[in-house]
Amino acid sequence: DVWGYISLGYFKQRTIAGEVGSSTMPHKVNPIDFENSEGNLGLANALMDHLINKLPISRWQRDLTDSTVLRNLGVGIGHALLAYAASLKGISKLQIDTARLAADLDNSWEVLAEPIQTVMRRYGVPEPYEKLKAFTRGQRVTQESMMTFVDGIDGLPQPAKEQLKKLTPANYIGNAAQQATSLPHHL
Repeated sequence: DVWGYISLGYFKQRTIAGEVGSSTMPHKVNPIDFENSEGNLGLANALMDHLINKLPISRWQRDLTDSTVLRNLGVGIGHALLAYAASLKGISKLQIDTARLAADLDNSWEVLAEPIQTVMRRYGVPEPYEKLKAFTRGQRVTQESMMTFVDGIDGLPQPAKEQLKKLTPANYIGNAAQQATSLPHHL
């Protein structure tokens, strides 16, 4: 949902000279390309959904409505192509706000509950999910509170605790890089 990411400030839209913005808020850059894309995809999906539901069904071998419906196949494809073009145009105007993303990530220490739970399970710590649920659910988790939690895990060897304490929301990516680079071998 690019519109949502723009609203959250993760992306900024590059302004284009002469392009009209909001009619009531001169400072605002409307995500018009994404809105156009969404509208065209809605129409394309509605038309294609009708074709999917209509074409396999025939009444008494005398149903000639297929010919009328098939004449609109190009209309559905046309709306889809317009939507894709509008999305690409909108994407070309985006600028990522890396500082905003980094700040948001740095305020999300609860994402480390997953690797901590995995390590707790590896060492047979009882009820890892329940312990992390009690610690994180509905709570503001900070770096300090996360380090205190890790230090207090009974049954976890000190070297494992030290490894967990090196994790941050920004550097916890698991094996995502390895999976991404090995993907072509699986296709």
